Amino acid sequence: MITMAQFPPLMFAGLILIMLIGFPVAFSLAALGLACGLFAVSQGWFPVAFMSALPQNVFGILSNELLLAIPFFTLMGTLLEKCGLAEDMLDSMGQLFGPVRGGLGYSVIIVGFILGAITGTVAGQVIAMAMISLPVMMRYGYNMRYATGVLAASGTITQLVPPSLVLVVLAEQLGRPVGDMYKGAWGPSILQVLIFALYTFALSRIKPDHVPGVPASARTLHGWALWKKCLRGIIPSAILIFAVLGSMGGLPGIDTAICTPTEASAMGAVGAFILAALHRRLSWPVVKEATIGTMRITAMVVFILIGSRIFSLVFQGVEGGVWIEHMLLNLPGGQIGFLIAVNLFIFFLAFFLDFFEIAFIILPLLGPVAHTLGIDLVWFGVMLCVNMQTSFMHPPFGFALFYLRGIADTLYKNKALPRRIESNDIYLGAIPWVLMQLMLVAVVILFPVTVTAFLDKEEAGDLDKATEMLQNIDAGQGGRGQESDEETRRLFGLPDAASDAASGAASGAASGPGSSNPSEREDPMDALRRAVEET
Repeated sequence: MITMAQFPPLMFAGLILIMLIGFPVAFSLAALGLACGLFAVSQGWFPVAFMSALPQNVFGILSNELLLAIPFFTLMGTLLEKCGLAEDMLDSMGQLFGPVRGGLGYSVIIVGFILGAITGTVAGQVIAMAMISLPVMMRYGYNMRYATGVLAASGTITQLVPPSLVLVVLAEQLGRPVGDMYKGAWGPSILQVLIFALYTFALSRIKPDHVPGVPASARTLHGWALWKKCLRGIIPSAILIFAVLGSMGGLPGIDTAICTPTEASAMGAVGAFILAALHRRLSWPVVKEATIGTMRITAMVVFILIGSRIFSLVFQGVEGGVWIEHMLLNLPGGQIGFLIAVNLFIFFLAFFLDFFEIAFIILPLLGPVAHTLGIDLVWFGVMLCVNMQTSFMHPPFGFALFYLRGIADTLYKNKALPRRIESNDIYLGAIPWVLMQLMLVAVVILFPVTVTAFLDKEEAGDLDKATEMLQNIDAGQGGRGQESDEETRRLFGLPDAASDAASGAASGAASGPGSSNPSEREDPMDALRRAVEET
């Protein structure tokens, strides 16, 4: 006979099994959750009323205003994807860096970073960059594994660069401000670009024939005309990025948000319309395709959220959260052991699930444990986002590789490519880039400052100085007058003398004359020691 203590592991194993089957995850989760819920009710583990709260629970989740940022950011990205911005930027950057060894690779990496900050869609980014760059790379003799790898990896940067949809979902699931999540992601996203560029540079020195330079004679633009075309794509994009992220406090150095994430995303969608009009690409077919793409992605997110909520509610009802927490808290190594286990688990799941499914299903189980271990949840979310980039890159279900496979076949059929690109080149070409993404995960774990450097700093007491002052007081050397008293109060975060007196008077008035008895007051030394412990 199955007991309630044995049921959470079985339910979790069932979750892994249905994900491996390949049926749509949203419906599989809902079916598994409802079936397990009915079984739990029949066993008397929780009453039927517990399940009757499910519709209200789902409605409450979907009523979250923050989730409105997802369709707005998606509309912004799909519209800019359809308006030809990627083609213009790749053409100009390719001509600017082309003559340098690995120049086409540098241009793909830089354009991928810029487009990631204004589009946020992996599919459109990989397809657009492959359509322009892949024929050129083949024409000038680039190694096919490098070419396919850099195109797929540069498309996945969009999941880490703000305003990434992944970061919005992670912020909502972890209960942290989206602006803080965006600030924390800037450091790793810049490091990711530098790692990719460094790999390209090293390859150009070790195997120069893999990334040859484009002959200068192939350039159609020179001088100011070339720079003008580059700036024409970069400056409007930078203005849009600054307006969207700056207004919600998502840029380093900006501590005040004047918009909510939903308002900022709506402003970004309007900015995308303006940017498309400036490029003279705004038309009804473009708007229609962008709107349909937005509807599909939004519907997918909503169904996954509903399915994961049904499963999560039942899982928590049979004390699955307690089982997960107990198991992860008892891992050897404390925080480091927990982080290693979580990253290996996420990396494994990324072979079969995309980032939305991982975020909605797994993160609610991991967040409370990370909080219990004293891990900063903004840093934790950014670290997981870096890891979840790999879900687009590694076989067998790397979506970026699927997109690249599809567009490569289309280009070959249209005779834009001289030969067919083998799947072997696409999958083996992705391996070095996946390793570089995992290298960034290790860097973020070992050097948390890569995330926290851009976050708002909170003033903290100087513990060493506080300890020294306590020792002086114990030795009878603390009497330096009112100035010393005020410094002590400031150091320990205590109220100043005036406010302390006012609060004391108010307290005395409320509690009566009996409260003025010195024996009932807290010893100042005890108060200072308590403040040090809290600091």
